Amino acid sequence: MINFKQKDFYTMSDLWEIVCLLRSPGGCPWDREQTHESIRRNFIEEVYELVEAIDNKDSVLLKEELGDVLLQVMFHTCIEEEEGRFTLDDVADGVSKKLIFRHPHIFGNVEVSDTGEVLSNWEELKRIEKGQDTYAAAVNSVARSLPSLWRAEKMQKKAKRAGFDWPDVSGALDKLHEETNELTQAVKDQTNIQEELGDLLFSAVNVARFVSCDPEEALHDACEKFAHRFELVEKKAKAQGKDMKEMSLEELDALWEDSK
Repeated sequence: MINFKQKDFYTMSDLWEIVCLLRSPGGCPWDREQTHESIRRNFIEEVYELVEAIDNKDSVLLKEELGDVLLQVMFHTCIEEEEGRFTLDDVADGVSKKLIFRHPHIFGNVEVSDTGEVLSNWEELKRIEKGQDTYAAAVNSVARSLPSLWRAEKMQKKAKRAGFDWPDVSGALDKLHEETNELTQAVKDQTNIQEELGDLLFSAVNVARFVSCDPEEALHDACEKFAHRFELVEKKAKAQGKDMKEMSLEELDALWEDSK
C-alpha cells in the first residue's frame, strides 16, 4: 500500500503526486508499463472527447474532459522526468516563454491595431522562433499527424504568406473543376486514382479557405446530414413494408429526394 493521504479536494500538485505514484516501483503495473507510444492514441481520443463537450456546450463534461487531457499531459511529462530529460516546470517554462515572445504587444513595445495584425505577427515570430528561414520550411513544419483537411488548410495558409495564392476564389474554383475532370479521367483509365482524388480534396480545401469555411467542420456537417437523411430513407422504406437492400436504386433515390 502506497503512503498517500486522501483529501476532500485535490490540487494540481496532488494530481502530479498521484501520477508519479502510479508510475513508481510500488505503483500500478499497467501505468508503469506505459510509454509515449502505447498511450498516444489515448491522448488523441481524450482531445476529441473534450471537443465533443465543447460542441455540446456541456460545462460539467468539459471540466471532466479537461481533467483527462491534463492527466495525459502529466503522464507524458512524468515519463520524461523519469528519464531525466525534462520536468513539469520545464514544460511550464517553455510555454510561458513562448507566450511572452509571441505577444510583444503585451510584454514588449510593439503596437498593433487589430486582431489581424496580431495573427500576422504571431506567424512571423513563430517562424523566427523555430528557425524557419524559408517559406518551404514553414509549409513542411505543419504536423503530419493533423487530420488531412486541416493540414492542407494550414499548408495553404503558409504558402499564401509567400504570395503563392490566387487573388480570389475564382482561381480555386477553376482548379477544383480541373481536378474533377482529371479524377474522372483517372477513374476511366483506372490509373493514379488515389493521387487524383487527393488533388481534388486538396483543391476543395482551397475553396473552403477562400470562403472562410472550416473544411473539417463542413465534412462533419455533411456526414451528419447524410446520417439523418439515410435514417429517414430507411424509415420511409419500412413504412412501405420494404427492405432497403431489396429496393431498386431508383426507388431509393426517390425516397432520398423525398427526405431532403
